[in-house]
Amino acid sequence: MKTNNKPPQHTASQKASIESSNSELVDNKRVITVGLVGNPNCGKTSLFNKLSDSQGSIGNYPRVTVEIQEGKIEYKGVVIRIVDLPGIYSLTSTSPEERIGRDYLHSEEADVLLNILDAGNLDRSLFFTTQLLEMGQATVYVLNMIDEAKKKGINIDINDLSTMLNGPVVETNAKLGEGMDDILEAIIKLADKPHEEIHPTILPYDSHLEDAINKVQDLIIKLHPGQMDKHQSRWLSIKLLEGDDELLRREGEHSHLIELVRRARYDLSHSHGETCDSMFADTRYGFIHGLLLEVRTIDEKPDKRMQLTRRIDQVILHRLLGLPIFIGLMWMMFESTFTLGAYPADWIDQGVRALSAGAGDLMPPGLVRDLLMDGMIMGIGAVVVFLPYILILFFFIAMFSETGYLARTSFLLDRIMHIFGLHGKAFIPLVMGFGCNVPAVMATRTIESPRARLVAVLINPFMSCSQRLPAFILLSGAFFPENAGQMIFIMYMISIATAMGSAVFLSKLVIKGGNESFVMELPPYRLPTLGSIITHIGTRAYDFVRMVGGVIVVGSITIWFLQQFPRDITYSVNYESAIVQAQTIPDENKSQLAVADLKDQKEQERMGKSYLGIIGQSIAPLFSVQGFDWKDSVAIISGIFAKEVVVASYGVLYGQDDGSETGSAGLRNAISQSMTPITAFALMVFLLLYSPCLSTIAAIKREAGWSWAGFSVIFSLTLAWTLSALIVSLGGLFF
Repeated sequence: MKTNNKPPQHTASQKASIESSNSELVDNKRVITVGLVGNPNCGKTSLFNKLSDSQGSIGNYPRVTVEIQEGKIEYKGVVIRIVDLPGIYSLTSTSPEERIGRDYLHSEEADVLLNILDAGNLDRSLFFTTQLLEMGQATVYVLNMIDEAKKKGINIDINDLSTMLNGPVVETNAKLGEGMDDILEAIIKLADKPHEEIHPTILPYDSHLEDAINKVQDLIIKLHPGQMDKHQSRWLSIKLLEGDDELLRREGEHSHLIELVRRARYDLSHSHGETCDSMFADTRYGFIHGLLLEVRTIDEKPDKRMQLTRRIDQVILHRLLGLPIFIGLMWMMFESTFTLGAYPADWIDQGVRALSAGAGDLMPPGLVRDLLMDGMIMGIGAVVVFLPYILILFFFIAMFSETGYLARTSFLLDRIMHIFGLHGKAFIPLVMGFGCNVPAVMATRTIESPRARLVAVLINPFMSCSQRLPAFILLSGAFFPENAGQMIFIMYMISIATAMGSAVFLSKLVIKGGNESFVMELPPYRLPTLGSIITHIGTRAYDFVRMVGGVIVVGSITIWFLQQFPRDITYSVNYESAIVQAQTIPDENKSQLAVADLKDQKEQERMGKSYLGIIGQSIAPLFSVQGFDWKDSVAIISGIFAKEVVVASYGVLYGQDDGSETGSAGLRNAISQSMTPITAFALMVFLLLYSPCLSTIAAIKREAGWSWAGFSVIFSLTLAWTLSALIVSLGGLFF
């Protein structure tokens, strides 16, 4: 992504660059770059997916997109490159996502902009549009969710709207794919329009504002001779007077310009009794009000769906009932995940066992067979069996997201989260952490306050991601089979409680500051479409299969290799001679038991003297208080690379034990013999809280820097070790 240190400029060289970009060829085909811009929750990502056949994250809550996504589509011999920018409300940068969006717009990389507007909420959507109008870039205006607007009795004259916005207007329903061809036609037509015919719109500001704009503009032209025309210099003047921190910083070398802006803002605010940026906002809203009086009519019939939304909110957001309902829904989600997922998981387990038996019969004994059977199949099979649980969990999360309930949790928990030094807006990134901590950490960009954003980044790894779920299911099924669903629910509650407790610690002692207020829209309730649910679940299934085909295979093979080598081990006992002697015992049952015991002792000593055993035993003393053995230590270390490798490690480590049971049942049985339930619970808590995986550490580094990434690792390890040791110590007193 290209970025400039100046506002949009169209010098002669840049105009040539823009014209050449419209003529760029890829495989002898013209390429048009299109930037998708709009408010959060306007259906922008849904439209992006329909246009580009992509599978971006979709949800009925604001700010789903926190990074730039790209897709391509070929239409009538033209390649249209579509860039989906984060949802933003303003070009005045406050949050990182707004800076990402505005930097892209400043770069002029896009030949055409698609401004997505919520047709049912134009009063809000058009505020951002007024700022685009002043930039003077080629823009197609998309009235999305037009079906919902019509249900509310809203009618819009798109011809008049097109005239007043000085650009083509297209009606769409992105969820159903309606209007996509009209958008593509408008893009191509507007891209062919000469650039000099596209002019910015001059909003009718107060005369005192205009005087200030002119004074600042004159100085800007002197400081940037030949670099800006009157429209770009006017745009920069307005943004500086609005108090845009980023542009003030960029122009910081011109101290007399900054002083002029400061004085103008001070004089305007004192003479008018309101802030300078409020005066600009009043003009924008006045322009919007007049525009909508001309182009919009609203039927007097009451909107039944909005009435239903209000009735549901009276219960869902009730001061007393709201929180119990939320906890009940969370309990239902986790209980259903374990109960319903057990059936398809058992079918997959049977398939893995059948595959293992078939492959074992076809291959001769040897190292290659051991690698396939004990390394790849055991490791992959131990993880893939948990796919149904993960998909069911994401079905519920998709339902909460699509219906609009997830957005309401921010309001529901805002009062509670203020106690912990956060506000409700931070809850959406935390809930996203139930899926994966990496995009959840990135989603904290939606939080305007740097302090609140940093706290949210640091506590997000405590949210139990789906990659931890297989380990919880394995251990709860092995040690708490009658209450496995409740145990998983407890782990998620511990996850939330730890995140909130850590927020208090960080906000009070480490990252001090006051609480911030926030504004977040409540979208109307919507019935989820089958396509959106399939998109959520399909994306997760794809990610899981990709993970199994990548990190799990590599992790399983690595664990198997370290466990199998070195081959020339010196045993403490001559096991072969002892086995021969045991076979001579007259009592056949005693003989078989003695032989099995000797073989088990030999295998345990071999594993203990392998590279893996040496590594595990060197780490195990760190967990002597918790009672974790060297195999647990190996699984813990493997989880630092990727949490899903924990179960694969156990699958390989226990996969060669001789026993009557195989597959996941055999693995649960083997693990259940290795520790007590209290130790297992402590291990679950440790796996929940200890160091983020490498991908999450990289995400924290990207958002907050190396020092905070290192702090996150040390803080989480310390907390996990302390709590797990406390559980074992207290458990030993009572049980």
